Amino acid sequence: MPILDFLNHLLNFAAPAGCLAVLLAGGARLVWRKKSHLLPWYHMASINFLLGILVLALGLVLTGQDGRMGTYAVLVLGMSTCQWLMSGGWRH
Repeated sequence: MPILDFLNHLLNFAAPAGCLAVLLAGGARLVWRKKSHLLPWYHMASINFLLGILVLALGLVLTGQDGRMGTYAVLVLGMSTCQWLMSGGWRH
């Protein structure tokens, strides 16, 4: 496989985790404006992105296919729980 094709596949594999990480971190700042957050938004986004890549890779290994709906469901649940914890949601 040529290197450009490999990079294209790799970016498309990581795109759902990256988009969701930025949306969750930015959305937490919009929803809870007056609340003091535990981490800056870019730290939250990077932690969510790393968790998302881990979930997607684990889903690929366990199911043998990329892009399964079950993997995406676990991705959303895991990253949203992580964002809730990083935003201090347990304090409300």
